Amino acid sequence: MKAAVYRQNKGLVIEDVPMPEVGPGGVLVKIANTGFCGSDHSLLESNNLPDGIILGHEVSGIVVDVGQEVDNHIMDMRVAIRPTFCGECRDCRMGKPYFCQNNRRSIGIGDLPGGFAEYVKVLPGMLIPVPDGVDSHNAALAEAFAAAYHGIACSGDNRGSAMVLGGGPIGLALVRLLKLEGFGLVALSEPIQEKRELALDFNADLAIDPLKENLNAFVFENTSGVGFETVFECSGVPDNVQAALDVCARGGVVCIVSMMMEPATLLPATLNFKEVNLTASYSNTHAENMACLDWMAQGKLDGRPLISDLITLDELPRVYKEKIHTGKALKVMLKIGGEF
Repeated sequence: MKAAVYRQNKGLVIEDVPMPEVGPGGVLVKIANTGFCGSDHSLLESNNLPDGIILGHEVSGIVVDVGQEVDNHIMDMRVAIRPTFCGECRDCRMGKPYFCQNNRRSIGIGDLPGGFAEYVKVLPGMLIPVPDGVDSHNAALAEAFAAAYHGIACSGDNRGSAMVLGGGPIGLALVRLLKLEGFGLVALSEPIQEKRELALDFNADLAIDPLKENLNAFVFENTSGVGFETVFECSGVPDNVQAALDVCARGGVVCIVSMMMEPATLLPATLNFKEVNLTASYSNTHAENMACLDWMAQGKLDGRPLISDLITLDELPRVYKEKIHTGKALKVMLKIGGEF
């Protein structure tokens, strides 16, 4: 089968690789679409990837084969894919199955080859059925929306005013979900005009270019000097941690949703003077994915406007260099197999 493989000193290259062996307890999924995630970019640029790895975890597809120990009623099922969890360890008992390390299995970012390929082998516990009425593009986007939805859960979900810093796919997904969840005034801070416009299409109340306007003055004017009750950092810019604290209301919450791998400088006294709760989010749950898929099935949520580039697997190495790595793409979606 064809796959986009990471090769040291070369990056992503298209190769013919062996078809996955299903084995007695496995499931073979023919991939329809795979989204390119920001974490895929971070991994590719980390210089820590093993040679020959296949990335990609935002996957939609169809079950085409099962092992002898797997109930074949799932044949032809349309699915999205999530990592396994045991349900019994401390992390799982706390309601945080995404931290589970007990025989954890995952594609693309774990021990199993990922979705930048024509087929992927998974385990039955990794499958999430895609409801009727949800196409393969939205199914592959459900994980990104679930990551945003998890950020809302980690923030305490107080339904007040909210500001999102950064209009990438997760930030824009957050804007849409905040309005869907009944939050009050929702604003986006983002320097790229097209992303601000998309946020307004996603029902944001306000959008600001922080490079051309004074963010603190904007917040003061639009919140009567109070600040936003919840602030989500989605830009990945270390300086925006302090900016998030600055625009947050007294007694509010700042949730860091982006993954930053370098130190961020902040003034601890801001926490004292405001008694702001500073927290963060990581990954998402099966239940959060299912909730987003259900909203998609009901017509309340449509992630397809996030897709800036719909490409073939063969095009990925070029598009990565020209548009993903340079920040020119919003959401790249791979069309790999038969879409649904």
